[in-house]
Amino acid sequence: MLTIRDLKVTVGGRTLFENAAMQVNYGERVALVGPNGAGKSTLFSVILKENEPDAGVAEYDEWITFGYLPQEAEALGDESVLEVATGRAGEGAVLLARIEELEKAGDFESIDHHAATTRLEELHDPKREARAKRMLKGLGYCETDFHRKAGEMSGGWIMRAHLARLLVTEPDLLLLDEPTNHLDLLSLLWLQNYLKSYPGGVLLISHDREFMDEIVETVYEISEQKLISYKGNYAAYLEQREANYEQQLAAYKNQQKEIQGLQEFVDRFRQVTSKASQAMSKLKQIERIKRVEKPLPPRKPFRFQIPAPPRGGQRAISLEGIHMAYGSNKVYEGLDLTIERGERTVLVGPNGAGKSTLLKILAGEVEFQKGVCNPGHNAVIRYFSQHRSATLDPAKTVLEEVITSSNGTLREDEARGVLGSFLFRKEEVYKKTAVLSGGEKTRLNLIKFLVDPPNLLLMDEPTTHLDILTVESLILALENYEGTLVFISHDVHFIRKLATKVLHVNAGTVLAYPGGYDYFLEKTGGLGNERAALTAG
Repeated sequence: MLTIRDLKVTVGGRTLFENAAMQVNYGERVALVGPNGAGKSTLFSVILKENEPDAGVAEYDEWITFGYLPQEAEALGDESVLEVATGRAGEGAVLLARIEELEKAGDFESIDHHAATTRLEELHDPKREARAKRMLKGLGYCETDFHRKAGEMSGGWIMRAHLARLLVTEPDLLLLDEPTNHLDLLSLLWLQNYLKSYPGGVLLISHDREFMDEIVETVYEISEQKLISYKGNYAAYLEQREANYEQQLAAYKNQQKEIQGLQEFVDRFRQVTSKASQAMSKLKQIERIKRVEKPLPPRKPFRFQIPAPPRGGQRAISLEGIHMAYGSNKVYEGLDLTIERGERTVLVGPNGAGKSTLLKILAGEVEFQKGVCNPGHNAVIRYFSQHRSATLDPAKTVLEEVITSSNGTLREDEARGVLGSFLFRKEEVYKKTAVLSGGEKTRLNLIKFLVDPPNLLLMDEPTTHLDILTVESLILALENYEGTLVFISHDVHFIRKLATKVLHVNAGTVLAYPGGYDYFLEKTGGLGNERAALTAG
């Protein structure tokens, strides 16, 4: 279906691909992986003919259709969510304009007119609308959202509407660039299950390893300007990559040992008349050897030890009789909750159930109407918001933010070491925080929390915009964190690794499950049941 051959791509004088090759077959589910800046999104742009390669081709069968979901949503006007999801907002408007143009010219019978009117009728087909509604529900929309103006919603919700449109259209090949970034856990699980049985092919870029483990059957890694193929899911790729590295390293060492032995013979006997001819023969043998390149070791997560926070009381924080409402929308009525010291608690539940609101109540970020929030003895609380930029001083550099956050306990070289491990290298530490990308702001805020930790850490979607290795580094740090953690995440791997307790938030109730994520699934039958019920019929 899609074939890439002999590809060479340079951007800004830097070669991203050299003689790269790739094959995606009909119905195949493929993940494209590699560090930030390796060229994943650039490869998508080449496939979509948005950028021309320096050499090589990206070709596909001429009749196949593509569906592309970028990382960022395009601006929208007055179109409703449902109009976006059915395709009426984009394709429909173009078709209508074309039909009007033809009819003004007196053309009511041509092939062009027939094709345009037929396609417009398809876009307004009640079956297509019903399908669009099912997709929207699966991705977290309520029925009351269907006729809202999509342009008035956040970028994340606009992305969901565009994703719904792609799923309704059902192209032969879906190209998805970080499709899970803007999804809550329920919507992610719904999409994961849907893509397992998707009739077309899927080529995706993702930093969610559990998502890839569940979906993909082939992984292409961008490494040393090549596209290296691995059969199986992401976990299988990690195993194969490690095995390949060990084999290549052994081959390199063996060859180096052979060369060293030959060279020692040459050096020893070159000046000895009786052995000179043998020495020259060995020297020519060395020159004929096709050298095995020393392989680059696979990148590993950075291990960072979070300093011990101040010791708090056995009860980290408690809520008593909390009533919380936004206008007429009642979120909680009489909520009681206790978080114990040392717990790592994840909040799960459907979108709009009140998870972020609960985190904000614990953080003191919102005013509730009734009840009491009781921080524990010696509680030091910090809140890691989804809105990262609000916690950064736009006038400070990256380095200044970190040193200031450590209360002066970090030397500049120590701060640069931590920053380098979270991908802020060389001159990047002198960038003003005002110009940082979403991913850079997330990483910088994480560092600020890690160098001066509270004893109660509240985190709302901390893994958004992080690559897989940075997520692993964060997991390693938080596993050894001596404080109390309450968090929301859509990354199932992150949840599984960290959560020791689950709070299921739904319809104003909070049910506690004193165990990890798998224990919660065992007791409840799984979150997927909630979304299945929403999309049934």
